[in-house]
Amino acid sequence: MLLCLDIGNTHILGGVFNNEELIFRFRYSTHLIGTADQFGMFLINILQIHQINKNEIKAVAVCSVVPGCDYTIQHTFLRYFNATYFVLKSGVKTGLNIKTKNPAEVGADRIANAIGAIESFPNHHLVIVDLGTATTLCAINKQHDYLGGAILPGLRLGMESLKTSTAKLTEVNIEEPITYLGRTTRESIQIGLYHGMLGALKEIIQGINKEIFHGAPMTIIGTGGFAQLYKDKRLFHHILPDLVLNGLFKAYHLSITKTIA
Repeated sequence: MLLCLDIGNTHILGGVFNNEELIFRFRYSTHLIGTADQFGMFLINILQIHQINKNEIKAVAVCSVVPGCDYTIQHTFLRYFNATYFVLKSGVKTGLNIKTKNPAEVGADRIANAIGAIESFPNHHLVIVDLGTATTLCAINKQHDYLGGAILPGLRLGMESLKTSTAKLTEVNIEEPITYLGRTTRESIQIGLYHGMLGALKEIIQGINKEIFHGAPMTIIGTGGFAQLYKDKRLFHHILPDLVLNGLFKAYHLSITKTIA
């Protein structure tokens, strides 16, 4: 079995693959990761809940955008698991051609998303929108060239910024509002966050289509914790919540193939 971990700023998204099937997934708060012992006990427990012995995990594939956690994660597996340890990062041979000015800057989660999207839609121009702590957009062409993207503050970051940077604005639930005109401060914040993000995404996606793909058809994929908020807005062709895990799965197996070759 293969354990995949996406280490994000807010959450760790994990999943276990048995052969090619994702048999379960889980989330864990990144700031609760603690020591290697603490995280190791969590992983062992979550595996046991799903009736998996830790010795059945033969390999681990990791992508991380939190360098401060990298040593703890690696030490966890050295201490508690007897598994091959694979880290996805820029420079790993995956078949993805990163065409940005500085490929090393591209986050491992964005690489994993791109690999997963190409696996699902190999002959498409692609735009991937990942709505997490930050909202990121990535453009990949039919030739599997990663062309670049955009980064916005995520919905929760926007809400927290309003809360901490003003005297009277408070935290709100992040959800789709029922109106475009708020009659309370809470409603007004929700409207601004939700529709502000929707408008920004539409503008950037339209610009990418015009500037990069010259009006050619492209497939728009939504992923990340907040993607479902926009499922009925005709923004995405597909919402793939497990995209990063599927990309890690594919990247790990590509690395094995290239090592053997």
